Amino acid sequence: MLSLYPGKIFLIGAITALSITLTIQTGHAQSLGDPVVHITFGSGTTTHAGALPVDSGTTSYSYTSADFPNDGSYTIETTTNTPNTWWTTTDHTGNTGGYMMVVNASLSKTDYFYKREVDNLCGGTTYQFSAWIGNLLRYNDISPPNITFSIETTDGTVIQSYTTGSIARQTSGFKWIQFPFNFTLPATVSNIIIKMTNNSSGGAPANDLALDDITFSPYGPSLVATFSSISGSTSEVECAGQNKAYTLNVAKPTGYTNPAYQWQLNTGSGWADITGATALTYTANPTTAGTYQYRLVTAEAANISSASCRIASNILTLTVSTAPSSTVTANTPLCMGNTLNLAASSGTTYSWTGPNGFTSTVQSPSITNIKAAAAGDYTVTVTTDNCSATASVTVNVYAQPVANAGKDVTICEDDNTTLSASGGTSYRWLPTTGLSDATIANPVASPTDTTAYIVTVSNSNACTATDTVMVNVLKKPTAKAGANKEITQGQSITLNGKASGTGITYYWTPNTNLSSDTVLNPVASPLEDITYTLHVVSGVGCGTEATDDVFVRVYKAISIPNTFTPNSDGINDTWDVKALDTYPTSLTQVFDRYGSLVFKSTGYTTAWDGRYNNKEVPTGTYYYLIDLKNGKKFSGWLLVVR
Repeated sequence: MLSLYPGKIFLIGAITALSITLTIQTGHAQSLGDPVVHITFGSGTTTHAGALPVDSGTTSYSYTSADFPNDGSYTIETTTNTPNTWWTTTDHTGNTGGYMMVVNASLSKTDYFYKREVDNLCGGTTYQFSAWIGNLLRYNDISPPNITFSIETTDGTVIQSYTTGSIARQTSGFKWIQFPFNFTLPATVSNIIIKMTNNSSGGAPANDLALDDITFSPYGPSLVATFSSISGSTSEVECAGQNKAYTLNVAKPTGYTNPAYQWQLNTGSGWADITGATALTYTANPTTAGTYQYRLVTAEAANISSASCRIASNILTLTVSTAPSSTVTANTPLCMGNTLNLAASSGTTYSWTGPNGFTSTVQSPSITNIKAAAAGDYTVTVTTDNCSATASVTVNVYAQPVANAGKDVTICEDDNTTLSASGGTSYRWLPTTGLSDATIANPVASPTDTTAYIVTVSNSNACTATDTVMVNVLKKPTAKAGANKEITQGQSITLNGKASGTGITYYWTPNTNLSSDTVLNPVASPLEDITYTLHVVSGVGCGTEATDDVFVRVYKAISIPNTFTPNSDGINDTWDVKALDTYPTSLTQVFDRYGSLVFKSTGYTTAWDGRYNNKEVPTGTYYYLIDLKNGKKFSGWLLVVR
């Protein structure tokens, strides 16, 4: 079990200045000075700290790093971790990593468990001693802690003592309890001994406790500091650069024979005396941004320079905020119908006013479809931390021009027209295609296709308007009769005519053997070679008549006899293939039964007379192959009879 061993302090740390909150409530009966001793046992990242340093006092307990010290031992740790015996707790302040002293008292009592000497105090001065203690036992305690605090002279004479009485076990959770008491040093005493004695013995379970935040501070009459202009307030906010003075007052305290006073200032680096500020009233006038804390310290005049002897008032705080640097912007000048966009520099609140009854409370307001009546000065007041700044901007609103691109026009392909815009001082046309100059009011337009030209008209105030003119382009006639054709006599073919243009008509000449001469794809059935012409005529007066030709080649039908008698009787002496001579590129070949070529002719201008190399071929059957070179071929047998 853990018990407080007589003669041992539970947790001891470095002596530090007591932290003071920014604002302290007024109306307290007494005042404290900065601690002469403040033992917090420190803080760290490990669960256990080391043993008490030599300069922090003496103790008869043994140090251990165990979570649960044996009888007569102590540890310094951030949290207790023995839930079956003790309540779980952290140090008194609850700071992350903060240490406390945890003691398991020895079975027998000792003269003291903690002792320390404190020097350089002020005789005749009152001090307050305070410590926070808690009973750790959770379920049973046969001998609760009972601590006596004793203030003695260095020769052992007791100046004042205080006994806590039995510190009872808690039933619903660990509880830190503060035990303070006051004492006054004799006039001739400046060095003392602080002694703590445990009046209870240890046991199982008995006398287990935690100790933290031991303080020893000057103590005296109430010092209540106030602002003379603000009743009951202990803090005030002003703006940098306002040069506003504040009077700080403290009522004259009682209980001193020859008191002295000193105002102090803390701007974040600790308390420092204000030179010459030694009266009960002080005028503060900070002008730069920051937090300023003021307090008055007092002591007997002979001791005023010693921090160990003087008490301090509550703290008065002046917070000087950075004055906002207000700026305002606007997208001015504007044209009627545009959107006005205002913007103010960052702040907390905004208040806008402007022409035509305009008000707003947003940082960046807008006005859509702005009118001429909205021109003028716009003012914003920007407020941050009760500090305000004002800025203005002048907004100009100009009338829009009236754009006129002229009347729509119609031209023939390859012709041009002059556009005519008005209403401004400068012009810009889009698209620029086909324009002689896109930046003048009267460019020459030569579009190849129907085009909508948009003109942007600007006036001297850079306001713009647009208008559109349509230039309709009438296309000239074009004719394409298609590729030349080839047919065999007696066949038909479809012509593939194409025509384009605006409002056109078309026809074919001659109309000989055509299914129709007024359609683009008539069926042609000519008996002889012929050239057809496609005519395309504009019905809107654009361009001349367009024409194009297509040639239709008409081949004769050939007739191939299978017998001839080359016997020089003047009858059927040659192989007379009818119309074959009309195919000048045709190839005619005759082979004997062994596959040997006996006749060959291109174009067949002379009929075969049955000879090969000027010798008559024998009577018999031969085989022919005729290629007309137009995709048609003929083959068969041929009988030569003599």
